[in-house]
Amino acid sequence: MDALAGVFVVFAGFIGFILFIIILRAFRVLNEYERGVIFRLGKFSAVKGPGLIILIPILDKMVKLSLRTIALDVPPQDIITKDNVSVKVNAVVYFRVVDPNKAIIQVEDFMYATSLISQTTLRTVTGQGDLDDLLTHRDMVNSKLRELIDRETEPWGIQVLNVELKNVDLPQEMIRAMSRQAEAERDKRAKIINSEGEFMSAQKLAEASDILGSSHNALQLRYLQVMTEIAAEKNSTMIIPLPMEVMRYFTAMTDHLNKKDKE
Repeated sequence: MDALAGVFVVFAGFIGFILFIIILRAFRVLNEYERGVIFRLGKFSAVKGPGLIILIPILDKMVKLSLRTIALDVPPQDIITKDNVSVKVNAVVYFRVVDPNKAIIQVEDFMYATSLISQTTLRTVTGQGDLDDLLTHRDMVNSKLRELIDRETEPWGIQVLNVELKNVDLPQEMIRAMSRQAEAERDKRAKIINSEGEFMSAQKLAEASDILGSSHNALQLRYLQVMTEIAAEKNSTMIIPLPMEVMRYFTAMTDHLNKKDKE
């Protein structure tokens, strides 16, 4: 009898320990950013949290979800743009779970499903535009990506907050072509600026010639000023400008002599 009583005590203690473990597992604590989806006998029961959660042992099962924003890195995708340029594009998607019930029931793995939707949408959107649009209008591309991905993931209880293109890897041939294009653009701007400077300089010279031509004394003063500037540099060469009237006098004399020779 004593041996049987000892076995009963050990068995009762073992059963009591198992019941104690089961009761402890019935109490769960969820953080502020966590929610628990409760299934009772396989059927959806409720979404609980945060705080202390009490589960019915054996009957209830809880799946825990985080409501914090998740940053999903989309791997590089090989695409061909509308103007037939092959590039690699990757992006990052920021999203969060807003309906834990749908995120568990409507899709098997919402993280994996969101990643695949992001990859296919990235290839579709970036392949519909030209390379210049992809490089210069990233805000529009990001907005369109966010709208399309959010539309696809909304039935799963997922809200897409933002989508950002990270890198656009171009082939080396395209990089060299763009460098030549940028260099040609800079040369064109430099020539335009130089031409504008020449045009303004010619305008100012024309205005100055009109002012100097209106007064004979002003022209002579300008001659003297030039000679003073040359002499200030300590040059051994002296240049004396002749008035245009002297040249015209010699030209007229030459024409007069030629007429006489012909007669």
